[in-house]
Amino acid sequence: MRLGVLDVGSNTVHLLVVDAHPGARPLPAHSHKAELRLAELLDGNGAIGPGGVEKLVAVVQDALQAAEDKGVENLLPFATSAVREASNADDVLARVQAETGVELQVLSGAEEARLTFLAVRRWFGWSAGKLLVLDIGGGSLEVAYGIDEEPDAAVSLPLGAGRLTAGWLPGDPPASDDIRALRRHVRAEIARTVGEFSRFGAPDHVVATSKTFKQLARIAGAARSADGLYVQRELKRGSLTTWVPRLAAMSTAQRSALPGVSDGRAGQLVAGALVAEAAMDLFEVENLEVCPWALREGVILRRLDHMGSA
Repeated sequence: MRLGVLDVGSNTVHLLVVDAHPGARPLPAHSHKAELRLAELLDGNGAIGPGGVEKLVAVVQDALQAAEDKGVENLLPFATSAVREASNADDVLARVQAETGVELQVLSGAEEARLTFLAVRRWFGWSAGKLLVLDIGGGSLEVAYGIDEEPDAAVSLPLGAGRLTAGWLPGDPPASDDIRALRRHVRAEIARTVGEFSRFGAPDHVVATSKTFKQLARIAGAARSADGLYVQRELKRGSLTTWVPRLAAMSTAQRSALPGVSDGRAGQLVAGALVAEAAMDLFEVENLEVCPWALREGVILRRLDHMGSA
């Protein structure tokens, strides 16, 4: 059957259409995305303003039309941290449902981490052993660890690249004092959670998902997206540490000229790099592998599992 996953994230609204059957690997059929940057549209009270809500409704309507055009039989719509943490989340969800008919399921941070972990486990299989999974989104950082398909530990921290850029790095390029302040903040937040994971022992394999990690790996020398899903892509902490000050000294326009860096994400890359470096450092990760599957695939796999057991 043809499934559609509608992901209302902190940076983008992304419709992923796949041909999927229980017990089989989901095959991508179509991708439709629009940059909305909800994490940057929150007002001083933490609410998504009227303009932001109107944009969201319009983008969801466009995604619905794309899903219909591609013959989607079953749509799985969900929202993550930007909507979850908006002070007017209930009003936003009601407006979207009233005007589009779409009832967005709001995932908790822990659910995001667990579903991303499931996707990574299925991609690498049981032979990967104990997995530590890192995911940097626009609004939050998810960390999960485990040996099964359900992680033994999973946390979500308010350390998304979009959120941190909007709140901490107003300059272009950002001021060195702002960089230092954000670095201290990020490391203090992550350090509070390290003990939850270290008691399980060292992971056998460390994996990262998300656009931020993909872009950081690419500028550090990993293969292009055009080279395909099955090319191994790694990011070494030493390479990242070398790149962080270089990225911080660049303007957004200069960063967007780097290989693999999109115009829409270039402004957030410094904050994302600071989070990535802090996570690798505090979790004592020297090298990680980038996984092409993440939250959207986890949502699809969970639905297929439920269909298969029905």
